[in-house]
Amino acid sequence: MAVETYAYKIDRAGSEKILRINYEGSITSPSIEDNPSDMARVFNIMLESGKIHQIVFVQKEEFIYDHSQAGMINELVEAFIKLVKEENIMLFSARRENERFLPVWHEILRQIVLQKLKEDPIGAYVDAKRRAREERIKKAEEVAPGYSQVVDEFIQKLDRISEVLETTRLIKHVEKRLPGHKVGERELYREIFKPAIRPYFMFTKVVTAYPTGAEELEHYKVAEDADVLILRVPHDLRPIYHIIPPEFKLPEDRYDLLGTAKQVMEEHRPERSEFIDPQRTREIFFDIEKDLISDIAKSKGMEVSYDELNKLTKMLLRYTVGFGILELILSDPKIQDVVVNAPLGHRTISLIHADYDECLTNVTPTPREGASWGTKLRMLSGRPLDEANPVLDTDLLVPGGKARVAAIQRPLSPAGMAFAFRRHRDKPWTLPLFIREKMITPLAAGLFSFIVDGARTILIAGTRSAGKTSLLSSLMVEIMRSNRIITCEDTLELPVAQLRGLNYDIQSMKVSSVITGGAGEMSAAQGIRTTLRLGDSALIVGEVRSEEAKALYEAMRVGALAKVVAGTIHGADPYGVYDRVVNDLGVQKTSFKATDIIIVANPITSPSGLQRYRRVTQVSEIRKHWTDDPVREHGFADLLKYDANKDSLDATDIFLEGESEILKSIGANVREWAGSWDAIWENIELRAKVKQAIVDIAKQSGKDDLLEAEFVVLSNDMFHKISGEVQKEVGYTESKRVYSEWENWLKKEVKHRLKNG
Repeated sequence: MAVETYAYKIDRAGSEKILRINYEGSITSPSIEDNPSDMARVFNIMLESGKIHQIVFVQKEEFIYDHSQAGMINELVEAFIKLVKEENIMLFSARRENERFLPVWHEILRQIVLQKLKEDPIGAYVDAKRRAREERIKKAEEVAPGYSQVVDEFIQKLDRISEVLETTRLIKHVEKRLPGHKVGERELYREIFKPAIRPYFMFTKVVTAYPTGAEELEHYKVAEDADVLILRVPHDLRPIYHIIPPEFKLPEDRYDLLGTAKQVMEEHRPERSEFIDPQRTREIFFDIEKDLISDIAKSKGMEVSYDELNKLTKMLLRYTVGFGILELILSDPKIQDVVVNAPLGHRTISLIHADYDECLTNVTPTPREGASWGTKLRMLSGRPLDEANPVLDTDLLVPGGKARVAAIQRPLSPAGMAFAFRRHRDKPWTLPLFIREKMITPLAAGLFSFIVDGARTILIAGTRSAGKTSLLSSLMVEIMRSNRIITCEDTLELPVAQLRGLNYDIQSMKVSSVITGGAGEMSAAQGIRTTLRLGDSALIVGEVRSEEAKALYEAMRVGALAKVVAGTIHGADPYGVYDRVVNDLGVQKTSFKATDIIIVANPITSPSGLQRYRRVTQVSEIRKHWTDDPVREHGFADLLKYDANKDSLDATDIFLEGESEILKSIGANVREWAGSWDAIWENIELRAKVKQAIVDIAKQSGKDDLLEAEFVVLSNDMFHKISGEVQKEVGYTESKRVYSEWENWLKKEVKHRLKNG
């Protein structure tokens, strides 16, 4: 049965009341800010129904006015009740002297209070103020016999209207802009009432209007033609990440087509088996939904081209098996973190942007959207998320983006579900990329390359969002493809698939989360012990944070791992790592000596506090002669140290003067380096020069893809090949000749790539 146009109902969400008004039969789009009749309609319903917390106009989309905007109208309704019902503003004292003026006064008050206050409250306030001034002038001029003796009561009523309206947020917000305001104009309302728009195939609200006074800082596109604007707004240090999905640009009949298809798809209840392989699931559902949209279009007599059909199917896929507008945000390579706080429906998404740091967005997920995300994450991970298990830690792969996800719900989060997404690059980070971003220096890159080839044990430490996992990924790129790699993670963040695509021999192991666990999953400690049975391999541990630390150090200490071993750990400095490993995780002090190198990465904040930069701030080796306290007994030796004044990671005297025990130990295993610090230093400098050359030629040629893993791996292969050939020919690795031949290869390779596009 069709719902009558302008019929309304009031839904309840907990203690809140949501007013929903049907506009399906209306020939105009509903708008409080543009249409006086729509504002008056809402006003009258509130008079009848009491306080409302959210206003929703339902047409092809939902136009949603939030708690703050609904609250402004609530205040106006209360002002109306106060004036009309409590103070009887329309009632005058019974005096014969004013009887002849009453019809005019009643009509003025009727227009201001009974009519204009409902549809144009700003106009009502302006009218009352201006009319009071005019009446005072009339009183002074005695425009009619006896007028000055009776008009005071009328003036008092006009003043009272102004006084009551002045207490409302709406009038306070615009009061300074009212001189010269033309009654009836709606421009001021457009600055205040900005509905979030939600097509009825979406569960997320999007504010499409720009904030008042917004200044555009940047405009670019992501994913499937989604527009992103970075806006600076007055009185807020955080910019706004304003995204408009492509589905918001569709004609009305296409909206209707997607909405009908979404309703059909909602009848399907997905099973866990359908989400075991997300990529395969998307391929299957793409074909199903493409046929569905085509059939619905034919039934409606609509012609849809092949390209448009694919475009519409991708949109529908996002809102069925996908994660909606969140997928578009995660496809933006400049996004680092996305946070969705509880309670859903009231809090906009916030995020960390690579260029603008913390930003608010124009996107607000509803509780229904949050519930949908939670269900899909449970299916994808095979891990629980319920009141008995209120935390879920997993990974998410969507078109154009990969992220680590932490989801929480009641009772841990009293206000309901909340999410945090840590976005990872689509491609692995590389040392040249970090040089360009100034996270490291070329010398640091050369040192890291030397240490990885030297098969040392490395821990990358730092605070949250310091770039630990990204730096670990870049070290994996430095491992020669002749080596096998085994990764051990509880949440899949390392670029295993990408490296496998570059012909790495890599085996991934997913173990149980120390936080959330998982049915049928092996513990991290068991996982690490299992790697010892899988042959001679480099071992990469996503994060060392629980009982797996003991297993890892046992393996390292007995020399079971002959290749590089690397992982991440939380810690602000080398001693912080020692304290965590020994005192928190229970590893023996003597076992901790199995660590060779600690790389510390931490965010650096600008003096204003508005910008943050990722930097490696310290590289230390762990010496082996101490017995009880590595600080007191000089067990930590810094090789590189960050200088904040120069924003540079500088070599220490220990490094420059060849006093590094770990580097000399690596050199001792190479005939031409044994006992020669100059030879070791020369090789590290050679590697640094190679990394810097890649950064330079990428900048000169404008080909940023030279900084990516595909090219860096190729460059590393050529470096090792040329080094081997030179060593074989002249008896040692002559650095100048190695670099000269490698540089010739680099120039020819780049020239070839430029020629072939």
